[in-house]
Formats: sequence, structure tokens, C-alpha cells
Amino acid sequence: MSKTLLAPFAHKKADSTRILSDLAPVIMTPRMMHAAATVTSRSRGGINGVLNGSSRMDFATLGRAPMRLTLGSRRVTSRDLQIVEAKEELLSAEVPEPEGIASDVSLLRGFNATIPSSDRNRTRRRQVRNVDTRKVGSRQGLLTRGTPDEGEQGEERRSTAGEDGALVVGPGKTKGKRMPRESLSTTKLLGKDELSRQAQEIIRDRENLHVRRSLIASEIAEVESKIVALSEIRHRLEHDLLKTQEDELELDDELEGVRERLEFEEISSKQQNATSVRTPQVAPSRRRKGPVFLPSEHGELPPAVAFMTLEGHMSPITALDFSEPYGLLVSSSQDDTQPRVWDLMTGSEISRLRGHRGAVKCIQVEDNLCLTGSDDGSARLWNLGAVEDDWEQASLSDVAEEDGNQDGELVEKPNGIRCSDSSQAGTDSDGPCLRRLEGHSKAVTALYFEDDCLVTGASDKTLRQWDLSTGQCVLTMDILWAISHSSIGAAGASSPAPLFPGLAAAGANFAVPTPPYADGSWEMYQDFVGAVQFWGYALVSGSGDGAVRMWDMRTGQAHRTLAGHTGPVTCLQFDEIHIASGSLDKSIRIWDVRTGSTFETIKYDHGVTCLQFDSRKVIAATGENGIKIYNRTTMQHSALTTNGHTRPVQRLRYMDRYLVSGGRDATVKVWTL
Repeated sequence: MSKTLLAPFAHKKADSTRILSDLAPVIMTPRMMHAAATVTSRSRGGINGVLNGSSRMDFATLGRAPMRLTLGSRRVTSRDLQIVEAKEELLSAEVPEPEGIASDVSLLRGFNATIPSSDRNRTRRRQVRNVDTRKVGSRQGLLTRGTPDEGEQGEERRSTAGEDGALVVGPGKTKGKRMPRESLSTTKLLGKDELSRQAQEIIRDRENLHVRRSLIASEIAEVESKIVALSEIRHRLEHDLLKTQEDELELDDELEGVRERLEFEEISSKQQNATSVRTPQVAPSRRRKGPVFLPSEHGELPPAVAFMTLEGHMSPITALDFSEPYGLLVSSSQDDTQPRVWDLMTGSEISRLRGHRGAVKCIQVEDNLCLTGSDDGSARLWNLGAVEDDWEQASLSDVAEEDGNQDGELVEKPNGIRCSDSSQAGTDSDGPCLRRLEGHSKAVTALYFEDDCLVTGASDKTLRQWDLSTGQCVLTMDILWAISHSSIGAAGASSPAPLFPGLAAAGANFAVPTPPYADGSWEMYQDFVGAVQFWGYALVSGSGDGAVRMWDMRTGQAHRTLAGHTGPVTCLQFDEIHIASGSLDKSIRIWDVRTGSTFETIKYDHGVTCLQFDSRKVIAATGENGIKIYNRTTMQHSALTTNGHTRPVQRLRYMDRYLVSGGRDATVKVWTL
């Protein structure tokens, strides 16, 4: 290799001639010869002037010929560049080691093995082995059409080969006597020189075949690498295609959100002079689609990161909800009877909702209205606009005062202050509590309200519909009756028997051990009604027997039961087409409302305690420290873990790109999506 590089500078004519003769078959291709023939014989002074100017050509550019440089309209050849050969750079340049097929086969060897003339020796050998015989297939007395019959001459010609390879043919007598058949291989002698030549040609042809095989294998490897590269390109394009589908769904949601906003503003402009009576009418945020209003600083935050932590609870979070991003948040914990109100703009606690005598199990917030359900069997309607004043006036809320009455009994007032006058217990004071709804005999574990209509579900195995404007219960739906009169869910499939023995017995206490969380802990699950939601007159409930029931709120009857879960249903949500339900059986099922069949099933490693979904994703709390996100378009799973919870997540709620979660570590985290 060093001799080859130094040959142009040694000024030895023999070496230069040998190098040029070796490179001639490669360089003098028809294309390059045509390019060289079209070059006009002009002076070489133009390129010298350019080279001495400010623009400097690098070594790689000078090494190519012929080519077109950006020096003018004429084509520059290697003859023009010979005066600027970079000898020093050539000598100092590192010679790369050949890779692949080049490490075994030289360029000239590969060229000689692949040119069409490489098969010329084989053709020559076949022609030498040919002998003159009568036409194949013709017999004496039977002529092949169009061919003369040599048998008519009455002679048979015998051929022999001389030393020079020429055929010697002699006459023979065949008339009246049949000559014995001789082998064709013995009728011709090739000679020692010819056979030696053929042996060398065969050896060379074998080497050529080896080179061709290596070249073909190299091409196959190159094709495979191209296939891999094309597969990666296709995968990337498919990902881009799915991204366009997600963008289309996002635009659909945004369009619907804009239309809802337009309708809301039109109604607001018509009723701006009208005074609201009792409960104000608000649009449900759980059915709201499209983007929400966020401060400009939110877009600067990194996605999938918890950027705020709210600390203050002493036990696992049992329920939470917020009015809007950076608005008001209400959260409750397992051992706390007073839900806390937080300002999400500052991350500080501003008040507490005093009145419940048991732990709060469910919360829903819409604008300045908040509804809570508690272990004490009651539900309360709160005005969050008045909680700050209540926080300032209730400085003695946690102090128990004992009056000097006869019984000496302490009675807790709804605002948290205890007194001895039992006649004052349960009365509403001038505070944030607007209404107290009592009627369930056990803990209220699920609720949902829109406008003036509220539906609650309790561990007494009943659902109740309330009129918030009057505070009266207008309808009671018995789940035990629905279990005993269950109807067909999907086409051709009847709902199974109750999941737990003795569940249909009136007054039976419902308690099921939860599957172990990711940290190994577990607890007794006692919420018979896990979730409720309605849309118009259609009500959907998930209960401890593993069934998802669809009710008609006009009649109070369950007209369809969706069977599929093998554990208590803990959460659900539905839209115009689908119902998404989560269960302690470690799965989320997406049902088709039109057919009642399972549209999709998502499996997890632990029980599902909370979920929320839209047209693009499903976000769930699945007994792990991270929040699971399932992309419904790409069917890929991801998790929110950065700066997240240290114990399993139990509750979550999101709007657009803003998410709030509560975990068993007694903290509330605020995330960006």
C-alpha cells in the first residue's frame, strides 16, 4: 500500500505505468471517458488564479476527477489538478483499513471476476469438446426433415484428433457390416497443453466464482441493512401517522370545546340581568372537552413532572377534585372529617369544610360548588366562595367547650364547634354549607351531580336521586333488587351470579380484601358502590358484585347489566359511546354502550382504584407509585413518576394538560401532562 501511495512521486516510469494499467479498467469507464472527451482544451491559468485566491480547496476535493467544481462553467479534469497535488497531505494521511468484501477481494480482482468476458473460457472449452457426428435423433434410412443422410453414401467416417487438436476423418466400409458403437469421449484427443490450459482456466473460474459469491453476499448484507433502515423509516412514518390521528382527535375535542364555550357565553349574555335562585346552574367539568385556560407559565414547565406538592394530611388520600387548573382544590384523607381547601395558584391551604362526623369518601367540585359524601351517611353541598371567611371566623373550630348543663353531653355543631345543646345539633349555620342531604343508612361512597340533580351511592346498597334546589330525595334505586332481577347485558350473554356469597342478604356487611399494592400493603374494601355517573336520564353505576349497571332514571329500573369484571368496580366514566370501568380485578374495561360488549381490556399488575379517560388516553391509578397513562391511539403504556409519590396513588383528576393526584403517602401532587 505504501508503494502504491509513493509511486506517483518516485518519478519511475515503470511503476507509474504499472499503476495506471491496473487502474485503467476502473477509471476508464464509458461514462468517465465520455466526460473526458467533452472537456474543451482551455488554459489552466483560470484555476491557478482561483487557487491563489481566498477560497481554498481541501484535499478531498482535489482527489476527485473528473468533477465539476464551483469555479466556473467549465469542467475540471485531473490534468488540471496535477499542478496542485498535495504531496505532504498525501504522505501524512492515514490509509484506512479495508472493510467488508474489500478486505478479501481487491478492486481489480472483483472487476475481472464480474466482467462479461469472465465466462469466455468456459465457452471455449465447450467448443473444444464438441465432435462431429450425425444429427442427433436420425437413423440410417430415416431422414430428419431438411438434413442430408450421410448413410446414403455407404460409408462411415471415423474421426481422430491430431497433436494440434485438428480433427482427422477417415473413410470406413459400412456396407453390409455394422460397426460397433464407440464412445464420443474417445473419438477426440485434446493433448497435454490443452488440458493443462483448461485446468488453469477452471481454477481461475473457481476463484472468480468465489469472488462473485463474496460480492453477492456483500450485496445481500447491504440489502438487509437497507431493509432495516427502511423498516426504521416505516416505523417512524407509522408513528407520525398515529400522531396525526391524535392531532385530529385533539382538534375535534377543541372544536367541541369552542362550540360549548360559544353556547355558554351566548346563554350568559342573555341571562346576565337575571338573578340566580338557590343553586346556580353550572356545566359539568367531567364532560367538558377541549383545552382549558392555563397561565402562560404552565407551558414553560417540563411535561410529565410533578411541580407542586401539597402536604398537610396525616393519612392516605381518599378523595379529591378541583374547580379548574390553578383554581381551588378540595381533598380529604382517611382519618380526617374535615376536607381541606387549597389554592392551587400558591399551593397553600386556605380553609376546611367543617360539618361531617365521618371521613369523607367522595368529592365533586364544579366552579364554586362542592359536594361531599361521608361515612356519616350524609352528603353536603358547599359554597367554596365563602370558605375563606369561614376560615377566619372559625379559629376555635377544634376546641371542645363543655357548658354547665345537666347532662354534660358534648354535641358537635356542623361548623365543628361542640356545644351541649342537643337542639342545635345538625342545624346549618351561616357558613359555606348550603345543604345537608340525609337519607342513606350507611356511608355515602359515590356521588355525581349536574345542575340541580344529584345521584349518590352508599354502602346500604341503594342509589338515591336528589333535587338540590329543594334538598329532597326524589328517587331510590335498590341494587339488591337489580341483582335479583338482572337482565341480559351483551347479546346472548346473561350476567353472572353475585360475586360474593350472601351478598343479596339484606343488611349484610360488604368487605373484601384488596389485592396487595406495589408496596405490599392491603386493606379491607367496604365501598359497595364504587362510582356513579349520569347523562340526561341514563345512569351508570359500578358496584361490589363486579357489575356495571345502566339505569333509567325516569323509572328507577336497571335495564342492562354489563358483566365481565371479577372484582368490585371502584371507578367508572362514560361518554356518548364508551364506558370505562376499573376494578380490583386488576383491569380496566372499555364497553361499547350501543352493544353492551367489551370494546377493549387493559390489564395491570395491581387493582385499579381511579381512572379518567378521553378520546386519546386513559389515565389510571393502579396500586403503584406512578400514574399509568394508556395511549388509545398507539396502544402504548407510560407512567408519571418524576418527583412523584413515594407510596401507591389512589385518586387522580385531570383537565387538559393539568393533573392532580393523591396517594397513600398522604400527599397531593400537581402534574403537567
